[in-house]
Amino acid sequence: MKFNSKWTMFFLLFGVLLIVSGCGKKNEARVLVDEPYSRTEFLMGTVVNVKIYNEGKEAVLDQAFDRIEELAAKITVNEKGSEIDKVNAQAGNEPVVVSDDVYELLKAAYTYSSESEGSFDMTIGPLTNLWHIGFDDARKPEQAEIDSTLPLIDYQQVEFDDQEHSVYLPKKEMLLDLGAIAKGYITDEVVKVLKANEVDTAIVDLGGNIFVLGHSPRAENAEWNVGVQNPFETRGEILGSLPVTNQTIVTSGIYERFIEVEGVNYHHLLDPDTGYPFENDLAGVSIVTDKSIDGDGLSTVIFSKGLKAGLDFVNQRENVEAIFVTKDRSVYVSDGLKKSFHLNDDDFTLKN
Repeated sequence: MKFNSKWTMFFLLFGVLLIVSGCGKKNEARVLVDEPYSRTEFLMGTVVNVKIYNEGKEAVLDQAFDRIEELAAKITVNEKGSEIDKVNAQAGNEPVVVSDDVYELLKAAYTYSSESEGSFDMTIGPLTNLWHIGFDDARKPEQAEIDSTLPLIDYQQVEFDDQEHSVYLPKKEMLLDLGAIAKGYITDEVVKVLKANEVDTAIVDLGGNIFVLGHSPRAENAEWNVGVQNPFETRGEILGSLPVTNQTIVTSGIYERFIEVEGVNYHHLLDPDTGYPFENDLAGVSIVTDKSIDGDGLSTVIFSKGLKAGLDFVNQRENVEAIFVTKDRSVYVSDGLKKSFHLNDDDFTLKN
């Protein structure tokens, strides 16, 4: 998924890594370098950074980025040769056989669509194309355009053949759009590459999808201190932090990508039922999970529920925590973070 050029410049200037670093004695059980092996590339319309702290593992960076580029080429919409584009191009015509990677991702997208009762919908492509928020030609569509597009959005119509690994969109002009979970899936795959190469201390950041592997190099069994994105600012501005180990943090916010029309801001988190951005009191949600793809999918699902229902939803799930930021700059945290989350921006107020 590509971004508006002005945000691209912000990303390049400020970076996207939200890790609050520290110094200290290293864990003697691990052989770590003083300065991590690090590589940064601009891929999928965002800044990607991987840092490895294990001594002698610099070459693993190449394998990690090879995997990122391989998956991006298969998944990215409007990318020549993309498997998702091939499925979209054959909508209403015939099923398309896809690779194991893409089939796994599409089945996961269907699961998130089903569990969210459609607030996350893998077939939202016609609607995102209509608004095109994040691109130079973004606009507010006419109501008639939205009305004609909504019937094309229905994840339940997607047909899977598990034996053939094929996918079929039965209506012409239906479009898959996996931008909401693609970065999470790729982040998890990079972590698999690192683990397969005996890397146990690393940071993976795909445009704000952050995964911290192992313990911090600051000290034995130390947790990483990870910054929580300020949803009102560009990537790299944090409002608080929390200790994390072997987990991921993913943030969705209304000021990340938006357009302004006649004094009204329209953000990129679109409601498949109405055709317009979700309307509630939230400015952003940060999800803490074991897998980045879950953080991606849940961030959209939970944002769509609003503050009260979103908090209730998170507090009833295992291995999922969240930080909610409302439009009036109030901060609420799920039950599991009440003792560990630290707010360090005086412009915000911690409410619970």
